[in-house]
Amino acid sequence: MTMSVTGTRSELDQHREHNADKAALDAVRARLTEAGVEFLYYQTVTLTGRVIGKAVPVGHLARNAQSGVQLHRTGLSDLQTCQDGTLLGGGCAASEFTAVPELDTLAVLPWDTRVARFFCRLYEPDHAPDGVAGRPLPLDVRGNLARVHAAFTARTGLELRSGCEPEMSWTGPGLEARNRPHTSPAYHIDHLERNRPIYQKVIGYAQAMGLDMIEGDYEDPGQLELNWMFDHADRTADRLVVYRQICRQVARELGVTASFMPKPANDRKGNGCHHNLSLWRGDRNVLVDPDVRELHLTDAGRHAVGGILRHAAAATAVMGPTVNSYKRYWHAGQFAPTHIDWGMDNKTCTVRLSANGRLEFKLPDSMVNPYLSHAVLLAAIEDGLTHDIEPGPPQRGSGYPATGPRPETLPSTLGEALDRFTADPVVTDALGPETTELFTALKRDEWARYCGTVTDWEHTMYADEGV
Repeated sequence: MTMSVTGTRSELDQHREHNADKAALDAVRARLTEAGVEFLYYQTVTLTGRVIGKAVPVGHLARNAQSGVQLHRTGLSDLQTCQDGTLLGGGCAASEFTAVPELDTLAVLPWDTRVARFFCRLYEPDHAPDGVAGRPLPLDVRGNLARVHAAFTARTGLELRSGCEPEMSWTGPGLEARNRPHTSPAYHIDHLERNRPIYQKVIGYAQAMGLDMIEGDYEDPGQLELNWMFDHADRTADRLVVYRQICRQVARELGVTASFMPKPANDRKGNGCHHNLSLWRGDRNVLVDPDVRELHLTDAGRHAVGGILRHAAAATAVMGPTVNSYKRYWHAGQFAPTHIDWGMDNKTCTVRLSANGRLEFKLPDSMVNPYLSHAVLLAAIEDGLTHDIEPGPPQRGSGYPATGPRPETLPSTLGEALDRFTADPVVTDALGPETTELFTALKRDEWARYCGTVTDWEHTMYADEGV
């Protein structure tokens, strides 16, 4: 048992004791036996949203339920080396961490029922120094969101519920879009028919893994958006990760390509992942005034929007986490935001009041890490509620004004966004100092590599110039 310096049991030991409950373990064993499961994935999520973990024969369930599995902590930064060859996240000499399964996250993979998976919570290992051993690992983005959300609820009495709109691109034989010049294939049922094997498999697998799929459409050449019902933000973040895993599996089975690239081509809309937000006190959405029928914001809604907008520039590094993300924001007129503004059912704005009680936040793109994005949103919303931050008047008409007064623009590059990110303590405090430092190092290295790379555009522009 790992004891803290005060003599109390560590959080790692408390998790182990919870997992040792005979009734809970017997229930898990029964599910696994009924499904014919032979192997288990013990998985977690990195800072960039990748899923990592280990595969273990099912016979070791009881041992792993208590001891967990060990992984090297540089795995949480994708074992990425920076330009000088340093392995980010502590180097080769960094210690491992302990990943302990959350038994209630068990799910059997519908494409191979011999395999099931758990999400894990991450802890400092038993051999860490006194006072550190057994603590929650600060770099556990999933565990951090759970802690941030629980603290938000304790202080405000509110729960953040969210739903995501995950757009992504599918390419392969027979999937080419066909439409007349100067028109869009959006919403065209014929294009959904071309993608019928994709959406049927994705929806079927998603339903089997607990996602309440509700609707979907075809939005641009190769772009599908398939949505599920909103829920507690922690569960929505898990489901987005599961959805991405499902899409990768379907692509493998059908011999096509599934891409989450935020801006796949100059002549296409970007792939967003809008977060639809509401705030609940018990069974009441505090963004709704039941006595007002027209589109409106309550006081709590205005202040939540005010907080989101105040910290939007700093949050952009999290919401648009790649070099490519900023090509989506640059493309005015393609429904992606370009300025820090809000509007009533206005699809050009960063925050859109899409219906009474629901805020659509349009900064996140298809490569967003949902555990980071929701943690940052909780912090921004709480700042707005605590300090009664007003969002200002809503944007009237297009948020892409060619002339006249213009609201503040979003950061235009990943480098600029990182500068705004590190300068905002509300945003960085939501992630914690270790995650902030490592996330910044990862993304500054990405930006530096991009700035030093010669692109096809440069060859087109300059290869024959100079005389």
